[in-house]
Amino acid sequence: MARGEESSVSRPVTVGVDGSEGSVAAADWAADEAALRGDGLRLVYATRWAEHQLGAMKVSHEDRADAAEGVLAETERRVGSRQPGLTMTADEVEDAPVSVLLAAAAEAELLVVGSHGLGSVRGFIVGSVGQEVIAATQRPVVLVRPGYEKNSPQKVVLGLDVNEADDELLNFAFDFAGRHRVPLDIVHTWHDSFVHHAGAAAKDEKAAALAAAVRPFRDRFPATEVTEVSAPGRPAEHLVEAASDARLVIVGRRRAARGAHIGSITHAVIHHASCPVAVVPHA
Repeated sequence: MARGEESSVSRPVTVGVDGSEGSVAAADWAADEAALRGDGLRLVYATRWAEHQLGAMKVSHEDRADAAEGVLAETERRVGSRQPGLTMTADEVEDAPVSVLLAAAAEAELLVVGSHGLGSVRGFIVGSVGQEVIAATQRPVVLVRPGYEKNSPQKVVLGLDVNEADDELLNFAFDFAGRHRVPLDIVHTWHDSFVHHAGAAAKDEKAAALAAAVRPFRDRFPATEVTEVSAPGRPAEHLVEAASDARLVIVGRRRAARGAHIGSITHAVIHHASCPVAVVPHA
């Protein structure tokens, strides 16, 4: 497909590429997801790195343009081989990574990025870049680490706070599990301090609240096998452990939380989960 060719799909799956190992994994994941959904795939490359980084690397404008052309062409070849027939566009954007990814996400069904780049200079998810994107975008973002396909896991994990059981978050989880035809484990965990003050009745209330939040979606997605887990402990630790054999772990981010504050649980999961992580903005 010629670069810049228009896709017939209004909201493609979009992936940020930069030539790093993480972005290669992200492109693979995004290609498979786009093919499964019947959506187009958009590749985006940001050519404008931070000025102090460019100065330190002594990278010319011509070299940056050549690098972008090479990375996009190689990614197109890889994706075309992996998913023949997939509708695909590729764009080199003259701007900083955060701006490029935010603009791309606004037009995407979901944005996919590698969970790390090359060293401390290159890569979409380096330092504050990834957190800035996650904290500001209104669309779901999936973070993909290299080696995510090793165990071919067959379940999806959703971390759910029953006090913030937003429909957008639950719908994303049920829809994803349904598309992939895999079970969905929904994990609600409360902090250890609750254990010392709560009896069996209070714990039953937690489980009942989880069941009530999930019930409408069980009815809407009857073919999806669902397991509800309501247990005391540290939420981030439970989710990271549950994600060890998951295809995807899903966490939420409140849209009202701006800046670098994406929530301690979400922050822990995106840094420590071994499988791909979806961060879904919700009200």
